[in-house]
Amino acid sequence: MSALRAASYPGRTVIVSGLASDAHTWNLVYLQLLIEELGHDVVNLGPCVPADLLVASCDRHRPALVVLSSVNGHGYQEGLELIRTLRGTGLRDLPVVIGGQLGTRGGLSGRHIDDLLDAGFDAVFDDHADSTVLFRRFVAELAEGAPRALR
Repeated sequence: MSALRAASYPGRTVIVSGLASDAHTWNLVYLQLLIEELGHDVVNLGPCVPADLLVASCDRHRPALVVLSSVNGHGYQEGLELIRTLRGTGLRDLPVVIGGQLGTRGGLSGRHIDDLLDAGFDAVFDDHADSTVLFRRFVAELAEGAPRALR
């Protein structure tokens, strides 16, 4: 595991966003409330967010973290495309995580999770029982300095 370079993004703002094809909102509200409970300010971009809006929001807010959430099961495929876009725009050191129902058939295989991490995500929180605990720990470590990448 390698430490993240949070110094480039020193604020306590977290961007929460859905993916372009995902119209669900309850997950985004839940994440916003959880992250605020952990002491961060949240910019919730809502559902169906195109890549260019996410990039512009990152440039404007300079968040300490971006949290992407999927409920419709297309998070794996859309997440790969989106993280490549983010990393290609100069947001290489910005911590970005993805979670939720990332596959249409339930949980992802280890290979799929490795694909997401290798593409540039700092952590993947699939829809398994301990994801909330792991996510809370990740965000708490962010507040303390730099969280450790989860693999």
